[in-house]
Amino acid sequence: MSPSDTPEKGGAKRESAIESGPRHYHLLWDEELEALKPVLSSVLEHLGEVIEHWYQLYVLHFGDTRSLSEPEFRDLFYNALSRNTKDLLAGDMDRYAINTIRTGELLCERNVPFAEIVASLHLYEESAYTAFPKDPPPPLEIYTTFDKLSHVRMILLADAYFRSASASAGARIQALERQATLVAREKRSIFHGLVGSSASMRRLYDRIEAASGTRGTILIVGESGTGKELVARAIHECGADSAAPFVALNCAAIPKDLIESELFGYRKGAFSGANADYLGLFRAAEGGTLFLDEVTEMAPETQSKLLRAVQERSVRPVGSTKETAVNVRLVASTNRDPEEAVRCGNLRQDLYYRLQAGVLNVSPLRERPDDIPLLVEHFIEYFNEKLQPRIPVRGIEEDAIAALMKYPWPGNVRELSNAIEGAFTFGRSPMIRLQDLPAGVAGNRSAGSLPRSEGPMAQPESSMGTFAEAEREIIARALKSTDGNKVQAAALLRISRKKLYAKIEKYGL
Repeated sequence: MSPSDTPEKGGAKRESAIESGPRHYHLLWDEELEALKPVLSSVLEHLGEVIEHWYQLYVLHFGDTRSLSEPEFRDLFYNALSRNTKDLLAGDMDRYAINTIRTGELLCERNVPFAEIVASLHLYEESAYTAFPKDPPPPLEIYTTFDKLSHVRMILLADAYFRSASASAGARIQALERQATLVAREKRSIFHGLVGSSASMRRLYDRIEAASGTRGTILIVGESGTGKELVARAIHECGADSAAPFVALNCAAIPKDLIESELFGYRKGAFSGANADYLGLFRAAEGGTLFLDEVTEMAPETQSKLLRAVQERSVRPVGSTKETAVNVRLVASTNRDPEEAVRCGNLRQDLYYRLQAGVLNVSPLRERPDDIPLLVEHFIEYFNEKLQPRIPVRGIEEDAIAALMKYPWPGNVRELSNAIEGAFTFGRSPMIRLQDLPAGVAGNRSAGSLPRSEGPMAQPESSMGTFAEAEREIIARALKSTDGNKVQAAALLRISRKKLYAKIEKYGL
């Protein structure tokens, strides 16, 4: 034994390491990473099955609101997880960090909401457990270490995501500022990603600029598909805090019993599965803007806690006895008439009183048809860049634009965007033709038969249904994703087979 290997010296080294804390992101020791190698090898060996199970959970939880198609999901995450797992098995934590950061940048480029990323990574962890060795099973501390690794991954992804988002916002802002110096206020037709030169849009641009000058709460009111999140981003980008995080949460896409922990965070041990502290979206948006889309879908008791957080400028994580100060601008949105939502109990009156001081209304597309040619031009430019078609699209034929002008657009700007994207997908001409448009838009189905709104805030047909309808839809998705295998569907839903059979009978599935 050399002098450097004496027990006294070795003990001093260990004490020094303990004093300095875990080597990797204040969470993981080298010894813990070494202990993870058997389960990481098993995950890599069964990676295709893990991705398949993960995608099923992703579809089950996000349904039609998911941001990634099946090919995009598999291409992005299979390659990323394969690289990352190999990096960890090789003990190359630096390469692991670089590859994880690149994944965060790609997710930002594809406009995947950050809340969706957080929830999806929880689902990945659940899927990875299915590949852990079964005989013998890993000890409990391996699960704890794997959970720590998941938090390291989230730290890296979050940092990359928000840096990338800030850089993109900065580039857009600079370009828009250059444009603004050349265009008079009363003539501008593009404003921070919003497109339109109608009187209602120019009024909206003015109100966005006014709202961005303060840190007060804002309520954006508009039908589904009108671009309420773009308005929220414009408010953020016009303000002095444009380099700070912008965090968005679709309240209708997250189960109501999970929204509180997503917003305010939680402490380790607060509930089953809370294996480490979670920051929460309020603190993730520190110094910037938190956008709550469709706030009227939030449970009344959570709205009450949201109001307190806004008034007291502090949050209390689930499982904590102490409040943490936050500096966040709250922007909320709804596709309902706010006063009607208050009367129906979907929006707490006290929260509405707090929000109504700064209300911005976004006009539906049918009330500003003169903006349609500008929007079409914008989407042609956007999809040429995004889709890189073999034959670039130069414009749109007269009869096609005439059909677009006549159509009532119940889905608003989002529906118009989808129509143009469909024309890119199925068209074979450098000009968008009438036959390239969806049948209903092109006039092959009577536009008069489409539902028109009775008033400025009438609800689209796709509005949220009852709890029973939502439960039936989730169970149906689970059965479809498992090809009718009730054992697998029950496992996906985390309910017993007996309970699943009862639900199937109840809903006639």
